[in-house]
This record gives sequence, C-alpha cells and structure tokens, in this order.
Amino acid sequence: MRFVSTRGEAPALSFEGALLAALARDGGLFLPEAWPKLQPDEIAGLAGLDYADAAGRVMRPFLEGDRCLADLDAVLEEAYGSFHHPAVAPLRQIAPNTFLLELFHGPTLAFKDLAMQVVARLMNRALLRQGAHATVIGATSGDTGAAAIEAFRGLEAIDIFILHPKGRVSDVQRRQMTTATERNVHNIAVEGTFDDCQGIVKGLFGDNALRDRLGLTGINSINFARILAQIAYYFTAAVSLGAPYRPVAFTVPTGNFGDIFAGYAAREMGR
Repeated sequence: MRFVSTRGEAPALSFEGALLAALARDGGLFLPEAWPKLQPDEIAGLAGLDYADAAGRVMRPFLEGDRCLADLDAVLEEAYGSFHHPAVAPLRQIAPNTFLLELFHGPTLAFKDLAMQVVARLMNRALLRQGAHATVIGATSGDTGAAAIEAFRGLEAIDIFILHPKGRVSDVQRRQMTTATERNVHNIAVEGTFDDCQGIVKGLFGDNALRDRLGLTGINSINFARILAQIAYYFTAAVSLGAPYRPVAFTVPTGNFGDIFAGYAAREMGR
C-alpha cells in the first residue's frame, strides 16, 4: 500500500517511508491511497482473539508488501505485553447499553500508550534494518510526552526530544517526562504555552535540509502510524458489543481529532 500527502504535492511513500517521515515534504499528512476493507466475517473473526492478534489483523492490510510487515506480530506482542490488564483495552458497562472503553492500562496510564508502544518499536526496527538513526521530536501538554518517552527510552537508533510548556503540565506528567535517565531522552521545558511548543516543532519540520541532516521525524498524531495503531481498539470494542451484526456508536472526547479520526478510519474499513 502507498501513502499519499493530503496536499498532493509530495511523492507517495511506502508504510515504512511514511512511518519514518511522519510529515510529507509539502507539509501535508500521509494517508493511505484507499481504506482497506474488512469483510463482515473478518470483523466477526476478531472476537475472542488476544488483543495483539486482533490488532495485527486490523493493521496488516496497511503493511502489505512493506518491509515492516515482518516485524508486526513481534512488535505487537512486545508492546502490549507491558500492559496492566490482560485484555489491554477492556470494556466496562456503566449503564444499560452504555460502556466505557478503558484505555488507561498502559505503562503511563494514558490512552496514547496503545499507539506509542507500537510506533516506537516499528521505527526502531526499521532504522536498524537501514543502518540509520532518527531524531524524534514532539510537543506535549503532558500525556503525549510521557507516553512517548516511556516508549522510546533506551532505543538504539533513536534520540527523542520532547517539548512541554513549563509549569503547565501536571506534576505526575512532569515527573514521568523528566526522570527518564536513558541517554537518548531529552526533555525541554519551554517558557510559553503548548501552542508555542507546537510552533517550534512545526518550524523544524518546515526546514527540509534540517530534516535530512538530523533524520527528523515526529510522533504527534501527524504520524499516520499513531492513527493506525488506534484503529484496532475501535474494532475490538465494537466486536465485543456485537458488531458487525449489531450497530455500535462511539462517543469520543476530542482534542486535536486524532483519536476520533482513528474511529472514522475503522468505520471506513468496515463499511
């Protein structure tokens, strides 16, 4: 499968290429040329599987023909093996026909662990295969940075730089981000707001010469691999509630639209 820029002015890339580039050269976001489809029997077949197995079935069509495909099963097993609940993303009923999808059982207790643990391992394996090194940079208001640092700490082929607004994250999140001792982790407190942090990151990505020199890549939701890993829990939750033979509706609290976009992608795959 090829991935194309939303602005249409950058070359199409493989999954591995889009994973490592994060943002297209024309400033657009990478998306698949078309949404792969899962048939009703394939969706129903996710029932009863371990979460890592189910996630692999959902993600695999996006990696067909790509070198990262050979890494996928091992990456998923390793990524979700560190979660504190055997179901990884369990459902809890709170009222008739109303359930909560618990996405806080990862190592930093943030839903972003579900994608970040996968993306970090896929990136590191791809870079080791290429004999390359990357510099990951991201901006955070708290949970993204903690999840990213936890996922990338100690990886051989990656240095990670996280910018957060000084004094504007919770004390727990600050400690999660600033107490990692691995040499590849660099945390920067910025005098300003999250938007200031994000502006710095966008400015760096706008310098193509710098991107090439540092092997710059991103782990905010500009990176489609983040979205891809999140698609899986929409399928596992829906199947647990009777999909595809029973309609299921999701209500998603939304920040920058990344999580709910993963839900949109799941809907497109299951249409």
